[in-house]
Amino acid sequence: MQTPLELQIQTLPDSPGVYQYFDKDDKLLYVGKAKNLKKRVMSYFNKVNESGRIRVMVRKIARVKHIVVPTESEALLLENNLIKKLQPRYNVLLKDDKSYPWMCIKKEPFSRVFHTRNVIKDGSEYFGPYTSFKTVHTLMNLIKELYPLRTCNYDLNEANVKSGKYKVCLEYHIGNCKGPCEGNEPLAEYQRHVDAIREILKGNFKDSLRDFKKLMQDLAADMRFEEAQKIKEKIDVLESYQARSTVFNPRISNLDVFSIISDESMAYVNFIQVSHGAIVRSHTMEIKKKLDEPDEELLEIAVVELRERFNLRSREILVPYEIDLGENVKVTVPKLGDKKQILDLSERNARFYRMDQLKQIKITDPDRHTKRIMAQMKQDLRLPEEPRHIECFDNSNIQGTNPVSACVVFKDGKPSKKDYRHFNIKTVEGPNDFASMEEVVFRRYRRLLDENEPLPQLIIIDGGKGQLSSALKSLETLGLRGKITILGIAKRLEELFYPEDPVPLYLDKKSETLKVIQHLRNEAHRFGITHHRNKRSKGALQTSVESIPGIGEKTMVTLLKQFKSVKRLKEAAEEDIAKVIGPAKAKKITEYYKTQPN
Repeated sequence: MQTPLELQIQTLPDSPGVYQYFDKDDKLLYVGKAKNLKKRVMSYFNKVNESGRIRVMVRKIARVKHIVVPTESEALLLENNLIKKLQPRYNVLLKDDKSYPWMCIKKEPFSRVFHTRNVIKDGSEYFGPYTSFKTVHTLMNLIKELYPLRTCNYDLNEANVKSGKYKVCLEYHIGNCKGPCEGNEPLAEYQRHVDAIREILKGNFKDSLRDFKKLMQDLAADMRFEEAQKIKEKIDVLESYQARSTVFNPRISNLDVFSIISDESMAYVNFIQVSHGAIVRSHTMEIKKKLDEPDEELLEIAVVELRERFNLRSREILVPYEIDLGENVKVTVPKLGDKKQILDLSERNARFYRMDQLKQIKITDPDRHTKRIMAQMKQDLRLPEEPRHIECFDNSNIQGTNPVSACVVFKDGKPSKKDYRHFNIKTVEGPNDFASMEEVVFRRYRRLLDENEPLPQLIIIDGGKGQLSSALKSLETLGLRGKITILGIAKRLEELFYPEDPVPLYLDKKSETLKVIQHLRNEAHRFGITHHRNKRSKGALQTSVESIPGIGEKTMVTLLKQFKSVKRLKEAAEEDIAKVIGPAKAKKITEYYKTQPN
């Protein structure tokens, strides 16, 4: 017999709409949209979900509610509104919901232009919102330099101006206002300035530049050079602002650009607004993932949210994936040319924003940073579990002499130096890296097994397929093959080799996973080569000192601890050696080295 939930799912329509999941206490869990409600909802229950969060949510679902709408684009808008209003537990979190500054042209005679955070529906025009107050202040300073506007809040209707109700203030006397309160500036002329400001706020600088250049030429033709120079200074200010704050491309008109970069837990959506061929605004939004949502779905949600929040009205948008926003918006996925370049610019902004956020998280929340790195490594390296414990092996020798090997250990992505181990090769003669690797891997994990110590989740072998195969033999002998993931890294191209896989894995050179592996490899090389040099130096010193008559093993060890190398012992003064082993033996050593050739 079917449960009430199964009956609800079976009777869902095949139409576009929005579905809502509720738990047994009638608390809202999730809101989603679908092109086909029945197929979409059934997909949650008919397949094994890889994400643990989705599995937990599905187990909690007790009731499904749905709303049918005519088109998928309307479902998208409705979903966005419901998520913002109801805040379901498992929906993505749009993090930057603060209020933003706007530029306002007030609906009144002799309109004021000012910035505000409060949008009042009184017929005034609002431009924005802007993502930075620095941009707003820069715009206000630009406007004040170009056009003298009033800053008072007087009601300058025609009757009040004619009656002489108001008097000019200090702004008039210092040249920042032309005194419309006393009728010194006609309304028509004032409104022409406001119209020019409106175009600047839209990103259209061409009209103002054209008008100023024509006025400058007319003044120069009338021999009014001082006034023409003042207009030229305004042109310079306008051109300087345009060059500094926009990227101009006359082949691109008005459009909005959206891109997305994501990791295991967060997504970052950047948008760039292009107006009259100029980039006039850029903003990056953070989205917290709840159910491992794909980038396409997150981008669709973010585009609707950003267009609504920033009052974007462009008829064309550029995105990296196809999304449905209705018939009134043209969605373009550029592959080449100017539009592709501006989409790449948006993606670069999102990537840099993510890097900045990750740097901050690394300082303020190291546990979250570690968890993210481990999850990324698990995904990139196709591991069955997060590699919280990693070990890396490297061999060192010179033509087979003094062969040694090193094992370095990383825990939670960081070096655990107390767990580092050196190995002197015991069973291999001559330069044989493969046999040396087989020996040390066997010795390392036989000891861990004997001592009942925890095994790593990942082993990295510094070398190509040969060293990897040798290490694999040891794991097989110990019965550990398949229980621990093992891979090799080749230095030249940073290729990652898996056992029995002829095709190497190439990670992005900027990948954090590759950086952790490179750090492991470099640390193993440093640790191994240091041990190799020390062993070589000790061997040379031991051979040299033992050949001196009257100097025994005990004296040799004492000298070894003090002077470290033969060269230092040869260069040491007899008095310095005497302080360590006494004057009689010091004299024997110095006389011996005097008779030896350099």
